[in-house]
Amino acid sequence: MSSAPIAVVDDAGDTVTLRAPARRIVSLIPSTTEILVTAGLEHRVVGRTAWCDWPAEAARIPSVGDGMPPNLEAVLDRRPDLVLLYHGAANSAAAAQLRALGVPVAQLRADRVADIARHARLLGRLTAASEPLDRVAREFERDLADASSSGMASELPLARPSVLLLAWSEPIVALGATAFMSELLERAGGKNAFGEMATASAFVALETIVERDPAAVFLADAGAARALSRPEWRAVPAVRYRQVITPLEPPLTRAGRYRFCADAAAENHYPAARAFAQRGGPVDCVRVLAMDFRQLRRANG
Repeated sequence: MSSAPIAVVDDAGDTVTLRAPARRIVSLIPSTTEILVTAGLEHRVVGRTAWCDWPAEAARIPSVGDGMPPNLEAVLDRRPDLVLLYHGAANSAAAAQLRALGVPVAQLRADRVADIARHARLLGRLTAASEPLDRVAREFERDLADASSSGMASELPLARPSVLLLAWSEPIVALGATAFMSELLERAGGKNAFGEMATASAFVALETIVERDPAAVFLADAGAARALSRPEWRAVPAVRYRQVITPLEPPLTRAGRYRFCADAAAENHYPAARAFAQRGGPVDCVRVLAMDFRQLRRANG
């Protein structure tokens, strides 16, 4: 007796219908690859992007190259019964082409920390492996709650330092309230210098940055660092006094590429800001970042 079809609604608002649980998945989002591997379902992932390199087991999965947009020929060579795509304009044509060829596509947007557990449960339905994927979701939510506990709150500075999240410097692009890095910053005890912007990013003037006088500049991309050596940037005190936080590898700007580490086992972090974990080892990554911000406070801050 055949099982009933599986139907879920993805983040694009489309209904994804599978005749049977997905067993040959091409995951083109680093966070979904990590979720599936963490749940012990790496044997069902037959393709990944070059960005999907965590946990270590992910490296053994064949790479199909980039994920935005994907190499459709390489994806189809893996004979997938489900493709996981990041929901964005860069992937809309690829999603349409895959569907036209009869390949089911789920478009997911991992922009907020809460999306991790939500996606884990959605993948549980698509794979009919709800038990291990719900476990990943529950443990992630537990760790997130632990990282937001009163113990961490006691270490946060009383006055939240204003931080410029600089996505690019030529032209100047700052990250706004809907960027996931802004959420991580808020959880870590900082305040986005452009947190009133409703968009994920926008062009801003250097004069506006000078007026807002952020306590620190966080470079969302290492390429932005080169421009900060220019004379005009010395008008920003945080740059002049070298209160600049440079990104660790991997960069946090990649879609879905973030971890919020509260697990004591450094080798077993759950999805959300791993770059900070590399700075502090097996500790709460956000607490490490919060202490960095506390050190960056100026006497008049």
